[in-house]
Amino acid sequence: MNQYKSLIVIVFISFGTFCIRAQEINSLQMLDSITPKAVQYTYGTFKSTRVINGHSNERMPEGQLDVRFEHRFGLINQGYYEFYGLDQSNTLISLEYGIKDWIMVGLNRASLDKTVSGFTKFSILRQSKGAVEMPVSMSLLLGTSIVGTRWKDPTRDNLFSSRISYTTQLIFARKLNENLSLQLAPIWIHRNLVALVIDKNDQFALGIGSRYKISRRASINLEYYPILNTSWDHSTTYRNALAVGIDIETGGHVFQLMLSNTQGMIEKTFITETTGNWLKGDLHLGFNISRVFSLK
Repeated sequence: MNQYKSLIVIVFISFGTFCIRAQEINSLQMLDSITPKAVQYTYGTFKSTRVINGHSNERMPEGQLDVRFEHRFGLINQGYYEFYGLDQSNTLISLEYGIKDWIMVGLNRASLDKTVSGFTKFSILRQSKGAVEMPVSMSLLLGTSIVGTRWKDPTRDNLFSSRISYTTQLIFARKLNENLSLQLAPIWIHRNLVALVIDKNDQFALGIGSRYKISRRASINLEYYPILNTSWDHSTTYRNALAVGIDIETGGHVFQLMLSNTQGMIEKTFITETTGNWLKGDLHLGFNISRVFSLK
C-alpha cells in the first residue's frame, strides 16, 4: 500500500510540475507577443568608407577618426624605364571623423592639382529588419574641392571662385547576403570653370559599386562611374572611370589594392578628368591604407 501511495504522490508532483512549466511557456509566449521587436541594423555593407575611389555608404562611428593614405602610380604600360609606373606617384592624405553615428566630416589634400577638399556625409536610411523593415541604406555626400596650382596666365583677371568645384551624391546600398553588397550612387559635380565655352559646368554620373567577400578578412571590389550627360571635352578626351580592387583587413587597418584607369582620388578628378583607356592598357596601380583611432 505504501508503494502505491508513493507512486500516486510522484504522479501528482510530475503533473503539477508539467502544468507549472506549461504556464511558464504560455506566459513567455504572451510576453513575446506584446514585447516590441528590436531593430536589427545591417553592418559591414562595405569594409571602408570607400568602395575604391568613390565613397561607399559607410561612415565613421561617433568619436572615431580615420587617417587615410592613398597612392596612385603612373601608367603600367610605360614599361621598365618608368618602372611600370612606380617611379611616379600621386598621393592623398585624409582625416575623416564621425561626429555622430549618422554624420561624418572629412578634410584631405591631394598632390594631383594640389587640391584641398572637404566633405560631409549623412546617413539618411539604414538597411534593417525586425521592428523596422528597410531594404536599403541611403547616404548623402556633400563636398567642395579647391585646386591649388598656379594660374597658367597670371596676367589676366583670375578669380578664386574659378578654382572651386562642388559635389553632391546620393548613395544607395544593399547588403544582399553575408558575401555580396551592391551600390548605386548618382552624382552631380559642378565646376565653376571649364576649359572651353562648349564644355558643361555640370556633370552627372552614376556610380556603380559592388563588394564580394572571398574570406573572413578579404573581399573583391568593383567600381564604375559612367558620365550621363557627355560634354564635348569628355566625349573626345576623357573616359569613364573603372576600377577593380581587393580589400584586406589587418587588425586596425584596412588595406585596399587596386587597378584603375585614373590617377584621381576625389570625385571632381576621377569622374570628369580620367583619360586612361582600359582597352589600351592605360592602367594605374594604387593602394589605400586606412587606420582608425578611437578618440571617444
